[in-house]
Amino acid sequence: MKLVIQIPCFNEARHLPITLAALPKTVPGFETVEWLVVDDGSSDDTAVVAARYGVHHIVALPHNRGLAHAFMTGLTAALKAGADVIVNTDADNQYDASCIPDLVRPIVEGHAQIVVGARPIAAITHFTGVKKLLQKLGSWAVRFVSGTDIPDAPSGFRAIHRDAAMRLNVFNSYTYTLETIIQAGRNNIPITSVPVRVNPDLRPSRLVKSNFNYVIRSLTTIIRIFVIYKPFRFFLLLATLVSVPGFAVILTFLYFYASGDGTGHVQSLIIAAALIACGAILGIGGLLADLIAANRALLEDLRTRQMRMEIDTVRHRQAMNIDATDELALQELSRSLRQADASAARTG
Repeated sequence: MKLVIQIPCFNEARHLPITLAALPKTVPGFETVEWLVVDDGSSDDTAVVAARYGVHHIVALPHNRGLAHAFMTGLTAALKAGADVIVNTDADNQYDASCIPDLVRPIVEGHAQIVVGARPIAAITHFTGVKKLLQKLGSWAVRFVSGTDIPDAPSGFRAIHRDAAMRLNVFNSYTYTLETIIQAGRNNIPITSVPVRVNPDLRPSRLVKSNFNYVIRSLTTIIRIFVIYKPFRFFLLLATLVSVPGFAVILTFLYFYASGDGTGHVQSLIIAAALIACGAILGIGGLLADLIAANRALLEDLRTRQMRMEIDTVRHRQAMNIDATDELALQELSRSLRQADASAARTG
């Protein structure tokens, strides 16, 4: 089996050598271990450094597309390179590369197709209290939506079997970590988690520009998760929150009307009608969103089939090229032997 370790990079020429120096060249359970770097439109010499340090595959994107796009580009490139298992890690050496054998072991043993490395969040000193809280909140939201039990959902240190990699698809440009776990849970892809270690911080996170920015982006991502993957529940909850006050206002009006004091509360009926109408609109929106979610599932299935066909085609062409090379080598050897026999016959 072949293991491909992929590293999405953006302006990582300074830190990439540290990360590459720690990567294993052999991993139990694999005959081949290769490295792949996705240069996400870097303005420094990230790709040059990768080539200098012996990276087997380098994908250079023309301009910066974001971490999630780089991650998906890396998965596709790794699959086309013949990967049976793909390990994703960060270019800033955040994760301890010596944990890679532990990370891939559940896949090698056939217990899972995706393995997420669980960091010791409470012990990471450079994580603020707000970030630790949001990490827990994000992981809870993912567990609730996906039905999985992954304690550190935002972790980018993960191993993915080729069959699972073909079924993943990320639309969020900010991060891939949460959405891929949700897709695994909803598509019944076996997923588990193993504890991993982390290294000292080399640089501030580029995804966390400030606590406020991190809070806004994290909350937006969590809300987006509920809207996309639990649309009917989400909109039904909003419809309930809006409609219940409307019905309460109507009951209040009826109470005063029965008491003979209804004329002074006609405006309550207008407010109640508006609230109930908004609730009805939100309910209809939930039904439409649920239909869109079903259509998304069909599109994901079609994409998986197309991806599988593309990868199989690439592998077939690679095998044909190898066979052709072997055939040419055999023909050349046969020609050399015939020439040698002819020369020996003339000499004799």
